[in-house]
Amino acid sequence: MPSARPIVLALGALLVSWSAHAAELTVSAAASLTNAFQGLAPLFERANPGTKLQFNFGASGALLQQMAKGAPVDVFASADQETMDQAQAQSLVQAAQRRNFASNTLVVVVPQAAATLPKDVKDLSRPAYARIAIGLPGSVPVGRYTKRVLEAAGQWAAIEPKMIGAQNVRQALDYVARAEVDAGFVYATDAALMPDKVKVALTVPTTTPVLYPAAPLVASPNAELAKRFVEFLLAPSAQAVLAKHGFGQP
Repeated sequence: MPSARPIVLALGALLVSWSAHAAELTVSAAASLTNAFQGLAPLFERANPGTKLQFNFGASGALLQQMAKGAPVDVFASADQETMDQAQAQSLVQAAQRRNFASNTLVVVVPQAAATLPKDVKDLSRPAYARIAIGLPGSVPVGRYTKRVLEAAGQWAAIEPKMIGAQNVRQALDYVARAEVDAGFVYATDAALMPDKVKVALTVPTTTPVLYPAAPLVASPNAELAKRFVEFLLAPSAQAVLAKHGFGQP
């Protein structure tokens, strides 16, 4: 009877070979990217056999704080340039490796049952809009975009007292969807997720474009794979998934 030892050794060698090529890539990404990134993950994993993507979604500022404290992350994808600039200033990422891969639009949403819609951000100062969901400007990019728009319109002082602070853009969307607020500022891609719960009252031009950058972390133990993922975001297949979820090209 032939010995099982050669078979065991061969299987062992195969497993060692597979594990040497397998990698778990951790991507910290803005909350607004949740559905799109989950949709493009299978494409990247199929193109890189043995690779498993692990996502950590949240407010860009909160993710930056985690990384600054040593959280093991391979790739960072932010909803604004400012947060990525901060990551770069802290030497967490390199300027030469960051890429803009998507764009978005700021909108004002109201609960689906709302009888009237604001026609301009100035309307939000009226008594009818007593509670307005806005991402916390200190850590949430959508909140920073919102504050700058309202400041430019001379409305921040009137609307700030009505602000219901949200930890990320999805929380702001949930507040509106549950009619816990009278209006909220979110991205167009988020509003599109709940057409039966919220309706877009108006699109708000921002003072700076809503551009999403991504970059591999300097400390990533999977440097080449992390760089490959960032480049993948600009590939036609990934751009198609992003477009399907409402994102524009960078």
